[in-house]
Amino acid sequence: MDAPTTLVRRPTGSESGRWTSGERLDNRAPQARSGGTTGRVDDEPAGPGCHADAVIPSPRRTVLLLLGCVVLGTGVALLLAADLGSDGYSTFVNGLTRRTGAAFWVVNLLVGVALVALAALRKVRPGVGTVVQVVLVGVTVSVVLGLLPTPDATVWQVLLLVAAFPVLAVGIALYLGSNTGAGPAEAAALAWDPPVPFRWSYSAVQGGGALAGWLLGATVGVGTLAVILLLGPAVDLAARRLRLDLRQQTDPRGAETS
Repeated sequence: MDAPTTLVRRPTGSESGRWTSGERLDNRAPQARSGGTTGRVDDEPAGPGCHADAVIPSPRRTVLLLLGCVVLGTGVALLLAADLGSDGYSTFVNGLTRRTGAAFWVVNLLVGVALVALAALRKVRPGVGTVVQVVLVGVTVSVVLGLLPTPDATVWQVLLLVAAFPVLAVGIALYLGSNTGAGPAEAAALAWDPPVPFRWSYSAVQGGGALAGWLLGATVGVGTLAVILLLGPAVDLAARRLRLDLRQQTDPRGAETS
């Protein structure tokens, strides 16, 4: 069915008060107007509340974000407690810290800002979730590490490592599924999806970070290799099972309808 004809007031000289017909509003879906299928809309969002929604997520998205960050922080704590190697991003930060002598938090902040800025050039823009992820995950890691006993046998280290992966995957899928903004490592991976699917671009980011960190003097373990090879596909699987879209949307209205 054709879209209804809309009367548009168009002043033309002496006939400035007449209504002319024949103008049609563009009633196509946002995806059709933007030329993509990811829910990203290039048009300026309309409506009095849409800009506020971009800053203050809806209750559902807020719950996904907070729950995802807590679960992710728990998974990171399990990975660190296993002491069999960190993720590639942290390995890179550790290598830079060793080489420069700067404080870990300073290097971590600078690397994070650089990755988020580079991702923004690829239309993966930061949001409130970008900040919440960094802060809440860090707090959760500190709390959970204080509760976990130090493993004194290799078998317990392996068990902690195995337990870390489903927790990490679900945590990343939940917080990215809130569509409120991605943290540094995830933003860098999403910047190349498309053309590279997230499950492989995330592996590339973690692998590149691990290699660079190792060349700078950081240590690499079996846990690092497991993160590189398995975590990206595991996050993709978790997102599909939970029916969450990992791709970040510039129009918050698109996230509400998914």
